[in-house]
Amino acid sequence: MMFKKKNLLSKLWLKFTDKPAYKKYKWEMINYRQTQFTDHLIGDNKLNNVNKILDAAKANKSLNLIHSGNAGDIIYALATIKKIGEITNVPVNLCLKIGRPNHSPFYSSHPVGNVMLNQGMVNNLIPLIQSQPYINNCEVYTDQPIHIDLDYFRSGTVPLNGNIARWYSYITGVSPVLWKPWLTIDADKSYADTIVMARSGRYQNRAIDYSFLNAYPKVVFIGIESEYKDLLPVIPNLQWKPVTDFLELAQVVAGCRLFIGNQSFPFSVAEALKVPRILEVSYEIINVVPEGEGSHDFFYQEHLEYLVKELTNEAISGLLPVK
Repeated sequence: MMFKKKNLLSKLWLKFTDKPAYKKYKWEMINYRQTQFTDHLIGDNKLNNVNKILDAAKANKSLNLIHSGNAGDIIYALATIKKIGEITNVPVNLCLKIGRPNHSPFYSSHPVGNVMLNQGMVNNLIPLIQSQPYINNCEVYTDQPIHIDLDYFRSGTVPLNGNIARWYSYITGVSPVLWKPWLTIDADKSYADTIVMARSGRYQNRAIDYSFLNAYPKVVFIGIESEYKDLLPVIPNLQWKPVTDFLELAQVVAGCRLFIGNQSFPFSVAEALKVPRILEVSYEIINVVPEGEGSHDFFYQEHLEYLVKELTNEAISGLLPVK
């Protein structure tokens, strides 16, 4: 039977006279809106698929993609972008759109405030993205023709949970290889015996106490200064590593002994590099899923401490032999 939208009076009558029927109507209304939006994308020729991408690549001899942030979302998108380059075998250009409003409830604590991407963040991102062999060019969007809009995952038809890195496959039909690295970087080997960590003010597991890291001789924080200062009372010997851009950040992460982070930008880099890494999972929103070699995540303190000992080759009495 065809769904029929009710007017305001009919909805209110149903709400107060037949609550089960009203709940069913709300469920049908959500499905109706999603179907309408999906039909709009398809009918307006906006929804991509592999055949359309191949046709665009053949016709244009290159592909222009656009993304408006956040920075971590862009790093996760690179896995799909890499696969698109392999499928099409044409130069792939990534345009970064500045100034899209950030409607997250955490925007007040976000490094770029109430927008997803600003010029400063783009300046940090471009050296890292441009260094990847599957990216022909990365630049600010200034009305270039766009063949693939990676922001369609925000259309409301894709549930924004699960692994962020898979959201782009849902809007392109291209399946990325997430268990292998999709960033390649010359590692800074001076961090080979160092635990590198990052912890944003958002997505924290408040039950976790990092003071046990005082027992480890080399622990370096990579992130913004205010986040570093938040951890300093807990880890007094924690060092801070300022970076000039995100390429330098990636070089430090690529060279470290172990990376520890929460669901923030530096962890996206560690995940893309597949370094030994531990994710502090947020109870509120779980949208980062470590995959492949070296991946670990945790909810509880004792599991975190065990993983750090194991991954730094420290002996655990009665459990692990000395390596």
